[in-house]
Amino acid sequence: MISYLLGVEFIAFDRCEGGKGKSFVPLIPGETKSQLREPVANQVVTPRSSLALSYGRGKYATKNLSLSPRLRSTLRFCIRACSTDDSFQPQYPSFTYNDSSASRGWGVMGTLLGLGAVLAYHECRCRADQESPRMYTREEVSSHCSPKTGIWVTFGHEVFDVTEFVDLHPGGPAKLMLAAGGPLEPFWALYAVHNQPHVREILAQYKIGELNPNDKAPPTLETSDPYAGDPPRHPALKVNSQRPFNAEPPTELLTENYITPNPLFFTRNHLPVPNLDPDTYRLHVVGPPGGQPLSLSLDDLRQFPKHEVTVTVQCAGNRRSEMTKVKEVKGLEWRAGAISTARWAGARLCDVLAQAGHHLSETEAHVCFEGLDSDLTGTAYGASIPLARALDPEAEVLLAYEMNGQPLPRDHGFPVRVVVPGVVGARHVKWLGKVSVEPEESYSHWQRRDYKGFSPSVDWDTVDFDLAPSIQELPIQSAITEPRDGETIESGEVTVKGYAWSGGGRAVVRVDVSLDGGLTWQVAELDGEEQRPRKAWAWRLWRLQAPVPAGQKELNIICKAVDDSYNVQPDTVAPIWNLRGVLNNAWHRVHVYVTP
Repeated sequence: MISYLLGVEFIAFDRCEGGKGKSFVPLIPGETKSQLREPVANQVVTPRSSLALSYGRGKYATKNLSLSPRLRSTLRFCIRACSTDDSFQPQYPSFTYNDSSASRGWGVMGTLLGLGAVLAYHECRCRADQESPRMYTREEVSSHCSPKTGIWVTFGHEVFDVTEFVDLHPGGPAKLMLAAGGPLEPFWALYAVHNQPHVREILAQYKIGELNPNDKAPPTLETSDPYAGDPPRHPALKVNSQRPFNAEPPTELLTENYITPNPLFFTRNHLPVPNLDPDTYRLHVVGPPGGQPLSLSLDDLRQFPKHEVTVTVQCAGNRRSEMTKVKEVKGLEWRAGAISTARWAGARLCDVLAQAGHHLSETEAHVCFEGLDSDLTGTAYGASIPLARALDPEAEVLLAYEMNGQPLPRDHGFPVRVVVPGVVGARHVKWLGKVSVEPEESYSHWQRRDYKGFSPSVDWDTVDFDLAPSIQELPIQSAITEPRDGETIESGEVTVKGYAWSGGGRAVVRVDVSLDGGLTWQVAELDGEEQRPRKAWAWRLWRLQAPVPAGQKELNIICKAVDDSYNVQPDTVAPIWNLRGVLNNAWHRVHVYVTP
């Protein structure tokens, strides 16, 4: 407690822990500490506030000092009482002073000494805090990742407790919670607004300490591990498997942008990521019988006319987790995020094949792709597409070396990958090493023994992969990305957001949304680029703003899309269930709760 003379009255100040910052609570004569503790604590206006005090030519400012309204009034009164300017007249009850000059002088001196004591004490506290910040380990930070434990984040070497700020976050609590228990940098990098000074000032208010410099970052994989050379990934990705790495973005981030940022693009790897040197890279293109094969460097590929196209890539297993609820399937538990969209650039495959001497064949033929990713036996990932599609300029198949204006990230095929618009992601071979034209489709396991659909009656004892065609074009698809399943929403109005896409270049013409489990429907508004007939390679984002039915405590939200061939999604998963859990395009459903 600090006590001093203010004029001829005795006033005591006690530290109050009513907010995140420290307050000084005035104890006025006749009031006890116990009487003032609670009321004043509740009057603290903000965790970090600043009050500038003027006297004559001087200016005294308290920095990062949390002040209650009672203290603000008292300090303003102190300055006015000390002033010789008659315009400073108290606007509220004041203490009584002796009119003699001696009493007046003692009052001024007491006021300044008392104010100086308060400021000096606070300055001392701030200096002590700055000189000796509390240290935390990364493990301690990671354990604070929920409202129950408190929500901590790091930025650089500093640690912040943002529990009280989560609900105030302009982007919504869910996005800030993605960083809970870890670093902010990967998430802040997605939005330029975080680079503004006032955003850093807001964050500074919640600092509680710093990372212990002796606490090293988590160890990387051992060099003996074939996945030790894999690249770093964005922490927002929801990981389905680490080795090989497979992950999807959270749905609330998936449709934030029409073009998916490279770090958030879903990742589907089957083998370790190769570390390729762009200077020594060569793409081998096998020529026709009697023709001359090509060995193309990255610079050679750049000599072909550069072609750009916006393409959505979707894994065949997107939304597999919903099939698992019907009956167990074999495969990664993808939710609704195994789909993303990018602007790709590179050489058209038809131009490269033409230079190698390939032409349309009267008999069936396939273009086979082989990647440079391989297992310990040397077996590489492979896939194929029909030659007719590969040679069609309108199909816009690319040998891509750029993704959203940048060189391909390693996880997405650096330095060169195949992009086949309108076709399942399994045929978009990454780290491309070889291209050949064959009379039959690729003999790769992933072409012949995977990525095929079957009847719900087929099980692993009766399945015959030779009887089913390989998946190429995908069916009409849509999903809800906001609100999330199980989320609680406000009454009044709800905003539903999502994506819709159809394979083979078929355009999405409509998305229907129901708030009552399919009893009634409303048409959503379509966003994004206009789609060209038969060349609608990219998704449409959509949204619906609708009133929440009065009195409803829960909503069963459903979406379904229709393409320009009037293909529509089936209403349930059970009739399209298959043992590999692929091709799930049933109505997408989320269940939410409504606050009273």
